[in-house]
Amino acid sequence: MNYTPASIEAKWQKTWSTTKAYEPSDDFSKPKKYVLSMFPYPSGRIHMGHVRNYTIGDAFARYYRQQGFNVLHPIGWDSFGMPAENAAIKHGVHPKKWTYENIATMRGELAGLGLSFSEDREFATSNPEYTAFEQGFIIDMFNRGLLYRKQGFLNWCPHDLTVLANEQVVDGGCWRCGTPIVQKEMYQYYLKISDYAEELLESLKTLEGKWPKQVLTMQENWIGKSYGLEFAFKLDEESEGKLGAVYQSFDVFTTRPDTIYGVSYAALAPEHEIVRHMLSFGLLDEATSDAIKAMQRVSARDRATSPKEGVSLGIHVIHPLTGAKVPVWVANFVLTDYGSGAVMAVPAHDDRDYEFAAKYNLPIKAVIFPSEGELPLGCAYTEAGTLRESAQFSGLDNVTAKASIMDHFEASHLGKKVINFRLKDWGISRQRYWGAPIPLIHCESCGIVPEDKANLPVALPEDVVINGEGNPLEHHPTWKHCTCPKCGKSAVRETDTMDTFIQSSWYFLRYTVKNDYQKALDPAALDYWMGVDHYIGGIEHAILHLLYARFFTKMLRDLGYVNSDEPFEHLLTQGMVLKDGAKMSKSKGNTVDPGELVAKYGADTARLFILFAAPPTQELEWNDSAVEGAFRFLKRFADRSQYVNVTDKLPSIEHSTLSKEEKAARKKVYEALKRAQEVYGERHTFNTMIAGVMEAMNALNEQNNRDVWTEGYWILTSVMEPIVPHICWELSTNLFNGKNFGTQTVREEVFEVEALALGVSINGKNRATIEVGVNESQEAIIEIAKASVEKWIEGKEIVKAIVIPGKLVNLVIKG
Repeated sequence: MNYTPASIEAKWQKTWSTTKAYEPSDDFSKPKKYVLSMFPYPSGRIHMGHVRNYTIGDAFARYYRQQGFNVLHPIGWDSFGMPAENAAIKHGVHPKKWTYENIATMRGELAGLGLSFSEDREFATSNPEYTAFEQGFIIDMFNRGLLYRKQGFLNWCPHDLTVLANEQVVDGGCWRCGTPIVQKEMYQYYLKISDYAEELLESLKTLEGKWPKQVLTMQENWIGKSYGLEFAFKLDEESEGKLGAVYQSFDVFTTRPDTIYGVSYAALAPEHEIVRHMLSFGLLDEATSDAIKAMQRVSARDRATSPKEGVSLGIHVIHPLTGAKVPVWVANFVLTDYGSGAVMAVPAHDDRDYEFAAKYNLPIKAVIFPSEGELPLGCAYTEAGTLRESAQFSGLDNVTAKASIMDHFEASHLGKKVINFRLKDWGISRQRYWGAPIPLIHCESCGIVPEDKANLPVALPEDVVINGEGNPLEHHPTWKHCTCPKCGKSAVRETDTMDTFIQSSWYFLRYTVKNDYQKALDPAALDYWMGVDHYIGGIEHAILHLLYARFFTKMLRDLGYVNSDEPFEHLLTQGMVLKDGAKMSKSKGNTVDPGELVAKYGADTARLFILFAAPPTQELEWNDSAVEGAFRFLKRFADRSQYVNVTDKLPSIEHSTLSKEEKAARKKVYEALKRAQEVYGERHTFNTMIAGVMEAMNALNEQNNRDVWTEGYWILTSVMEPIVPHICWELSTNLFNGKNFGTQTVREEVFEVEALALGVSINGKNRATIEVGVNESQEAIIEIAKASVEKWIEGKEIVKAIVIPGKLVNLVIKG
């Protein structure tokens, strides 16, 4: 067959689309597979990371269709977000127009790769119909108390003029534009993900062996469960008076109550309510106030890794066990979103506390000592040990002391044992236009009330001015003015829009129904399709998207929408595509245009290279010569089909009558088939499977039996169809009338060993190799061995002949 990828690929892509070859069946009695790759943001053009992600997913989908599964393999567009508004500011194009033009471009590029997506289930998350369903969920969450509004210090991007979650702050900058963020106090809507912290942590156990261990560890650390003691530090009388008797104490949480006798200062976060009170009422000098305000402007993530800084507040608290006065400082390493935003500081036994105390010359008192040796100098001692100078707890090992001290606090009504989580509620408000409106209304009489569901979606107005100056919805002359659905009076819409992670937290559920827009989710379809059997995406989403998607699934379960506990059964995190040792990016000038690659070599070459160059979980280094090699292999694959008999069925071959070369070829073909079955079922190392196919092709070339060629192509085109579908469909149709795609049976007779290769040595020195039948007698083997080394043993006395079964024959001679 003359290999012309352009015409072959156009032909089959048109056929698949016209015949709706890849739409899932509505027959829920069939075994199913739900294969999903993380959907793209429509930024303009696809890149090689997209090609890798979607080719991996497509290989799974095509393989499972061959095995008789009902396969759901959808695609959509994560289409809200700041880049559209940035484009509007830069180029003067409306975000909607920019977004949907990009979708059209990327849709065509993905189709050109021959990806077997369902066309009937495609949607963009900015579609009003999608927004309507989503806003319905949000209203339910608000009514259940799972969505609430409060004021607090938030990460603010002064360039994009929007709030960012902690996870969206990267190296102190906005994850979208890189602008350094500042801390700003304002109102924000939060989802109560903290209510699900325990379940999110515990259910990670159900994903062990199914998700990468690294991802499970990252999620576990982000949720951050810790056990400890919570108690109140009471202000001394003078300090209470200084604060106008507004505060009598503040709470602290510690995981190290065994060190409590070593407390030398207490530290508050810069945003702590006592600190804000002192700033508001002028209770601090100018230098102290300025220092605190400077700390407040730095993100929590950056403060956690910055050099330790702080200032004294000039107030004291009373140690709950010793009654000693303890000075109170503001410290940049104390975070307001962990615990109570206040800590007891024990510099002798905590690295952060030590660095701070050493810098500001604060006391350092050791109370835990190693069993042997001395305390280290110049650093905190954080290992196990025995308590000293700790009243009645002295002499106890620190583990026993920890429990005893917590028991003492509870018995004395001084504090309580608590479980704390690092995970805090998810702030979802964004001050921008191109996002889903939050369906809440501010009424002077009724407060904050949800929009009537009958009025959904609350759609975005299109006549907006986007100039980078604040939220366009806030400045629109009419959009935000409405009627309160509760009392009928004039009211104002919420102008904040939702974090785009909201849309990607449930999109996989929406794919389970067709785009008829009659209802968001169908219980029967959800019960059938969920969870996603194979989810493919980048490791960079390990905390953000995956955690939010897990949370949304559990929350929608509790609201009665779904029955699933976890959304994704198996997770594959593909590695980045590199060129010249660096991640491909326009800024580095090292990108490869997938469109140009497909135009020159064809989609099948791109797919073959991307899956052969490296295992999917590892980084892939771009290699132009390897791309050329993939193209040459496909040309050879097409060319050698001339030796194949046209048939509608697998030829019947009597293996025992074949030549050595013919048997070797059959064995390689079935080895490739076995590898394929292992790859999809266990290892996902497509490169080893493809290597097996190449070995089989080489073995087929060493023989001339047309039946063996025919059997080989019957199997190999089926094995390779998930990888290079266009050429395989062309070959299958021309040679086998399309009858060979399906479950292939391994013929075990090809692996039966009929002869063994044995080494022959004389006095331990290898001299020859012989081939003997597997049932050959030991006497016969020795005679064959003698004959093979006749020139070395002629005239010599053979003292002993040793046969090591399956390995060698050693002849011991004299002279």
